[in-house]
Amino acid sequence: MKKYIQEDEWRIIEDGFNPDVHESSESLFSLGNGHMGQRANFEEHYSGPYLQGHYVAGIYYPDKTKVGWWKNGYPEHFAKVLNAPSWIGINIKIDQYDLDLYQLQVSKFRRVLDMKEGILSRSFIAEFPNGYKVQVKTQRFLSIVKRELGAIQYNVKALNFSAEIRADFYIDADISNEDSNYDEKFWDQVSEFADERFARVNAKTKKTSFVVSTGQCSRVDIDKQEVTKKPKAIVQARKAHLVYTFNLSEGQEAQFYKIGAVTTSRDYPAGDLDKRTRELIREAEKAGFENLKKEHIEAWSKKWEHSDIVIEGDVSAQQGIRFNIFQLNQTYSGHDASLNIGPKGFTGEKYGGGTYWDTEAYCLPFYLSTADQSIPRNLLLYRFKQLDKAIENAENLGFTNGAALFPMVTMNGEECHNEWEITFEEIHRNGAIAFAIYNYTRHTGDNEYLYDYGLEVLIAISRFWSQRVNFSEKRGKYVMLGVTGPNEYENNVNNNWYTSYLAVWTLKYTIEAIEKLRSVNRKKADELFDRLQFKVTEETAKWTDIIGLLYLPEDKDLGIFLQQDGYLDKEQITTDQLLPVERPINQTWSWDRILRSCFIKQADVLQGIYLFEENFSLDTIRRNFDFYEQRTVHESSLSPCIHAILATKLGLPDKAYDLYLRTSRLDLDDYNNEVHEGCHITSMAGTWLAIVEGFGGMRVKNDHLHFDPLLPKTWLSLKFKVHFRGRIIHVYISHKKLQVSTHDGSKFRYYVGNKEYLT
Repeated sequence: MKKYIQEDEWRIIEDGFNPDVHESSESLFSLGNGHMGQRANFEEHYSGPYLQGHYVAGIYYPDKTKVGWWKNGYPEHFAKVLNAPSWIGINIKIDQYDLDLYQLQVSKFRRVLDMKEGILSRSFIAEFPNGYKVQVKTQRFLSIVKRELGAIQYNVKALNFSAEIRADFYIDADISNEDSNYDEKFWDQVSEFADERFARVNAKTKKTSFVVSTGQCSRVDIDKQEVTKKPKAIVQARKAHLVYTFNLSEGQEAQFYKIGAVTTSRDYPAGDLDKRTRELIREAEKAGFENLKKEHIEAWSKKWEHSDIVIEGDVSAQQGIRFNIFQLNQTYSGHDASLNIGPKGFTGEKYGGGTYWDTEAYCLPFYLSTADQSIPRNLLLYRFKQLDKAIENAENLGFTNGAALFPMVTMNGEECHNEWEITFEEIHRNGAIAFAIYNYTRHTGDNEYLYDYGLEVLIAISRFWSQRVNFSEKRGKYVMLGVTGPNEYENNVNNNWYTSYLAVWTLKYTIEAIEKLRSVNRKKADELFDRLQFKVTEETAKWTDIIGLLYLPEDKDLGIFLQQDGYLDKEQITTDQLLPVERPINQTWSWDRILRSCFIKQADVLQGIYLFEENFSLDTIRRNFDFYEQRTVHESSLSPCIHAILATKLGLPDKAYDLYLRTSRLDLDDYNNEVHEGCHITSMAGTWLAIVEGFGGMRVKNDHLHFDPLLPKTWLSLKFKVHFRGRIIHVYISHKKLQVSTHDGSKFRYYVGNKEYLT
């Protein structure tokens, strides 16, 4: 753990400059607006270790994989969101010295991310070798109103000298990805331009041919009076500069303003990008920094109005959930159904920025409850629009008849994950997508989505499950061989309980959805079945047979469901027997040792119990929780939140609170010593679940909201809002009171336990 972030309800604060945690801070102080995002790289030159990161949603490169591509069905590339051309650069030179915090003496350093307003600020005093001292204050934001724009104010004050200042405002497209498999750069040069008021660089991705146009305008004031001397325009290969040179006297302060615009060929014809980028810059320049900032802050206020969670009595917990909500709102805006949510969002390169099952299993509920219905709907449409590719993926593995296997990792629907035990075997992702359709329709009541899009996806997934199992004559059961569950510390196992349970549930739900559509619109159902060449009687009969006979491993003596066949053959030791120096085991143990151990990376059996808790008695849940919690090392960011929810259901507030802190402050306190690689964006949605479904006890049952709250002892109260069936529901919980009301004052029926209430 690295606990250097100060606790504050609305701000992330770093006091004092420490190069050893600089890359971690670049992740924690990242900015985004759904269209683009950037790590908190310094504007000025920095010669110390850092990870440059500016990312544009949907712009990716298929980096040829290093291993496995010769195997049948194996993806030839791992698609990656690219480190894109950067517009934030403002290099400062005072006399012959560069402003470089890695080389200078730095004091009074303070970096603040104001989550309420979406503003990143920084201040410090730097002393040069000749004794000159400058005070620097910066502000930066990526507009959530005009998503193609970002803006910077950068103030430099001469504390004890008079000297010539050189300020180089530049765009840099000569960039690379740290995770490039073959150390190649992913961008081709297109064109550069600069004049006294505007600079622009266009670059094109190799292979995928996305064109990105990055523009800038700038202004320099001294003591709030504009410098009349025009900048020198410099064009280099892949770079464009506007360079100001002026004198700054002791006590004077220079205010630098820079506005950047990023447009792409995803949104406009490539030939129109120059014009559109220049138009955006002109409009932004006319509006000015302060007006852009004002509308940005107002828009964040509206976001918080609907998505904020208020915890009274615990600053650490409050900061944790707001940081998670802030990053989720920065990462995905829902305006484009061809975009999705990468596990690291816009905060780093790890996992390539692709779409994982995290979206359906963890992120969808957050957007269901905090945003307009169209936004979670777009997350589902993303998968529907890639169904043809999912069928192709399954065909590549030998499946037929329209069976679909959605990819473990994707940008455009093609599988691009490059570890065989996950690519071929972590097939539970299909079940997460099926469950998301169910989760969306039960929450919104939007059955039209099910009829128009969802059922086609469900049939394709069910066709996959029916072919993926085989009948064991010895057991007299269907079995599921050679799979990997969510717990990736066990690979290529047989009869993983979670995967098999999901398969059974999906087949049941698909049959129910088929009957539902046939009952409300037989003609539409028949047209769909004809188009899919779906033999209703024959195929559903096979599914029903599998539902009744699929083997689900359990140990009746212990009263638990088994991770998979042979799990109890492993040496059964618990996490309290691990030495602190061994944690996390994925950084200290060999992979062989991990695979032979009983230790669980993340919730697996408990993941299934969480999703389908209504199917299990409280005693069953307790036995499984007590057994598996002791064996789970929580080295996946997706794990603690699920355990926290189950702990609240079992009446274990202290255990739930400890797990909640682990998930909500996973990055802020760097539990797994990896935040320098980026923040865990998708698990942040799990933190929201731990609050609302855990401590708030909220469930959707039979078209109504149910509550069974349990607060940690230190919390005085909890407040949140949820969108449900076209209404905004306000929930207030204290240790003595539960209050539910509607935003518009209308009557609303809800349940606490089995008792019905009306607002």
